[in-house]
Amino acid sequence: MKHTFFAFIILSLAACANPPASVAGADTAAPVRAVYQGFAKGDIAAITARMSPDVIWNEAEGFKYADGNPYRGPDAIVAGVFARIGADWNGFAASPVKYIKDGNTIAVLGRYTASNKATGKPLNAQFVHVWTVDEGKITHFQQYTDTAQWTAVMGE
Repeated sequence: MKHTFFAFIILSLAACANPPASVAGADTAAPVRAVYQGFAKGDIAAITARMSPDVIWNEAEGFKYADGNPYRGPDAIVAGVFARIGADWNGFAASPVKYIKDGNTIAVLGRYTASNKATGKPLNAQFVHVWTVDEGKITHFQQYTDTAQWTAVMGE
């Protein structure tokens, strides 16, 4: 009986020191970091693999690519946003600078850089991305950026 009691205490203490991810909270920023790594490599499949099948994606209001807001699902995002960016820009990069985490919401501050294919003008615009991650998948995205700079660089 005495050994059983001590075994119970030891197992209980071990569980407290290393609680399961569902209790401790998984690294909700990991899928978001993986998306930026996918962007850097141009690996769209790696990006969409991190998304929930019913992800909701919003580009900044007044932005050229916001005409499909809200985009629903990875296929709509790829066709409505990623493919169009690829068609309009050379060397496009979304570079995160800082991650701010609050529960399952991750805000990322960073910069977009590229050159516009039509005008040849460079882009260097701030962004804030707000991501929601549930059960290891991205379920929501909201972009904020300097849409006036984008428009000026595109000559529109």
